[in-house]
Amino acid sequence: MKKILHISTLLTLILILFSCSAKIGDWDDNIKLSTKSVEFGAAPDSVTITTGGSWWWVNNVSVNGKSYCGFAGVSAEADTYKIQQDCFLVERRNKNTLFIKIGENKESIKKTIIVNLEAGDYFGSVMITQKPR
Repeated sequence: MKKILHISTLLTLILILFSCSAKIGDWDDNIKLSTKSVEFGAAPDSVTITTGGSWWWVNNVSVNGKSYCGFAGVSAEADTYKIQQDCFLVERRNKNTLFIKIGENKESIKKTIIVNLEAGDYFGSVMITQKPR
């Protein structure tokens, strides 16, 4: 009886140690963005970014810390869609192309737009900085 208890305890410890070795949120980069940062002048501008992976979606977009997510009428896992707000357009043109267009920066401060992407348990982003007028 004592031997069964020792074996059970040992097996339980092995299972606990094995389960703790798996890292959550530590997938390899399966999006493979062609660029992760872009700098624009104050005028309206756009950029086309390609991806090495095809299974990704836009998780959210933030503009100077204000977050936009839960995009109404957009199926984020579709091959094509557009997300449009007053100052930006984020478009998934196909499985491997992300298009981002921003309006003029009329402010006297730098504008920072971050487009966050997700693919399973991997999270990537594109940061666009736009100079003030």
